[in-house]
Amino acid sequence: MDRLSAFETFAAVARAGSFSAAARQLRCSPQAVTRNIAALEAHLGLRLLHRTTRAVSLTGEGAALLPRAERLLTELADTERALRGSGAEPSGELYVTAPVAFGRLHVMPAVTDLLARHPRLDIRLLLVDRNIRMVEEGIDVAVRIGVLSDSALHAVRIGTVRQVIVASPGYLARHGAPTEPADLAQHHLIASTGPRGAGEWRLGGRRDASDAARRRLQVNTVDAALAAAEAGVGLANFLSYQVADALAAGRLVEVLRPDEPEPLPVSLLFEAARSAAPATRAFVEAMKQRAAEGRWT
Repeated sequence: MDRLSAFETFAAVARAGSFSAAARQLRCSPQAVTRNIAALEAHLGLRLLHRTTRAVSLTGEGAALLPRAERLLTELADTERALRGSGAEPSGELYVTAPVAFGRLHVMPAVTDLLARHPRLDIRLLLVDRNIRMVEEGIDVAVRIGVLSDSALHAVRIGTVRQVIVASPGYLARHGAPTEPADLAQHHLIASTGPRGAGEWRLGGRRDASDAARRRLQVNTVDAALAAAEAGVGLANFLSYQVADALAAGRLVEVLRPDEPEPLPVSLLFEAARSAAPATRAFVEAMKQRAAEGRWT
């Protein structure tokens, strides 16, 4: 039995609460995870995990072992990083997730640059407009837009992005343009059910600015909301990079500019233990550089 691999597998299962999720995180098969746990329990003569068809939980012995196993793995990782040095070449696989449009416009250029500069590095990029559970999905770094909830994960803020309220020229011709937040009560809105939907209409610090407005349509994707706005369904709230082309082409017009919602933070989220990993560090620095160049303000 490879005891180091067994302890790593045990810690992954304990954190994820699932053999299959731990397998995705470790990039191995569920069968390999099962074998490692069985071998460790046999070696120690202890049952470490309660298994049911729906969940995995720690036994008393497993709960006592987990912090010690995690300290062992952290110390080993720190030792390896110290021996390799801070200038180690990024290598292996890096799993990244980001919102679809932001990922296509601003993460992909950073990714392609990293791949060109580091031939031993492979990147797996998952673009989805939802906040996925990182540990369960085996994600190393998540690009998040918006205020972060409390988390044990480490967050690095790399910039902000504007929120803009827009409508089509045809809609404004029929209904007029709002000149202050109170005017929203007389308009139709296109609402979102995405990660930032709950606070998207908070104008000038006033969350109730749009309470009286009629939400004619509610959608869960940016593309659908954009199509509805261009079709004249109502006012919509987007992030600036999502509507840059439509604004430039005149298909949409920005309104309420002095009272636009506050900018949203753009953050990179990852486990603290990964912060010194060469691949993670290289990705963080690449995204910081792109932000410093003002690519998405």
